[in-house]
Amino acid sequence: MSTLQASTTTTALPPPPSVYTLPRTQQLEALYTIIRDKDTPRGDFIFYSDRIIRLLVEEGLNHLPVVPKSVQTPTGVTYAGVGFEGKICGVSILRAGEAMEQGLREVCRSVRIGKILIQRDEETTQPKLFYAKLPQDIANRYVLLLDPMLATGGSAMKAVEVIMEHGVPEDRIIFINLISSPEGLQTFYKRYPKLRVITGWIDDGLNDKAYIVPGLGDFGERR
Repeated sequence: MSTLQASTTTTALPPPPSVYTLPRTQQLEALYTIIRDKDTPRGDFIFYSDRIIRLLVEEGLNHLPVVPKSVQTPTGVTYAGVGFEGKICGVSILRAGEAMEQGLREVCRSVRIGKILIQRDEETTQPKLFYAKLPQDIANRYVLLLDPMLATGGSAMKAVEVIMEHGVPEDRIIFINLISSPEGLQTFYKRYPKLRVITGWIDDGLNDKAYIVPGLGDFGERR
């Protein structure tokens, strides 16, 4: 059973029921304090953000369905356990999402990983797909969508749209990120209510430039 619980926050916008956060332990808060500090050296930022990413991936796997599976132990006893119901793959939203790929590989051996590049169209101001390379059999897999930050949700929603166009049902996608804004989570939920979001921390909100505050700056630039 997953150790995650529906998250709670002191912001004006309560998180949707599809959103889950890591337990707010003192260790986790210390890790976030380090990566939020603008004076943290790049090496330390990478090391401690990688620790959080691995925790998020581990918790994301708790949301995958399992089926009964029995095995024989070295003592000759049958153990009635469980196994994952289906195959998984990761999809990173370029370019910051690539930083989360290693954490997934450390937990899931030989996992397949796709990539999506989405940028803002200067004419329409809307997210636009520029590149997508996904596993050929992605429609038969559970997908862990990787992107460190969820601000307005525009890029992430476009990525989900692309993945679903390749035959993946909404409820077989799990979006994993380090920091989310309450506004982005609400927007995301309204469009994809069946999609689970695993986030490490829900921040206070967005400023007038649509940056997450308190945030941690540009994740890709600090890696």
